[in-house]
Amino acid sequence: MSLPQPVPPSWKDLGKSSNDLLSKDYPFSGTSLEVKTKTPSNVAFKVAGLRDSKSQGITGDIEAKYADYKNGLVFTETWTTSNVLKSQIELENYLAKGLKLDINTSLIPDKGSKSALLNVTYKQSGVHTRGALDVFKGPTFTADTVFGRDGFLFGAETAYNVTEGKIARYAAAIGYNAPEYAVTLHGLNNLNTFSASYYHRVSPDVEAGAKAVYDSKSTTSGVALEVGAKAYLDSAAFVKAKINNSGVLALGYTQTLRPGVKASFGLALDTQRLNDIAPSGPAHKVGASITFDA
Repeated sequence: MSLPQPVPPSWKDLGKSSNDLLSKDYPFSGTSLEVKTKTPSNVAFKVAGLRDSKSQGITGDIEAKYADYKNGLVFTETWTTSNVLKSQIELENYLAKGLKLDINTSLIPDKGSKSALLNVTYKQSGVHTRGALDVFKGPTFTADTVFGRDGFLFGAETAYNVTEGKIARYAAAIGYNAPEYAVTLHGLNNLNTFSASYYHRVSPDVEAGAKAVYDSKSTTSGVALEVGAKAYLDSAAFVKAKINNSGVLALGYTQTLRPGVKASFGLALDTQRLNDIAPSGPAHKVGASITFDA
């Protein structure tokens, strides 16, 4: 059962309860398999693969993570089927309580392209602040802050291009979180795109949410609207459903088969093209996801 967060770790996480409700557990884009294992020495391995139903292509990655929670150190190494090498080093509460250092790097040996992102996060009871430096892109420095008090939340982000000496982008968000509901408003893309979301825990077994997006720069007028709900059948299974104003209906079913084994099934139907004998393009989608966590 998800609940609205008191003070989320990032301004983007304002409205996370609604976003998770409307986006997670709908595996209709293909068939995926994920296997997780962990050794006694705190080394976790994860192997994930996805067969895309549209391109029929298969992608995957293998991840190894070492965690030394006593010293606040986490090291993650990932290798993908696209031959991308990713590394992440996290150091939390080592220099100061509430301070986290995070270094993300990636390398594509075939193309010689690389990236490096340095993150610094400082957390306190009512405020979370982050700073990030994209070394090879710009370089660009990004800072965001989230303030929270008595359920009211305010967050903002700005990115500054060091080379060009100008602000690359900015955004802001406001919201209110109560024990059983949350409302959030985002202003994105230099306040050209606005997103409003709502989440409601109707009962211990039922959740509902909605999201509306308006892009002032879009060539198509109007507001994109999406509503959805989640219902727990029992402690090991739940169903989800959502529909948008384009007429696409999505259904999801997740079942815990046994401890550590979870299966999810998704279906997307274009209700405006149900009577088409041979619709152009993938009007309807179906997929599945199986996760093993040892």
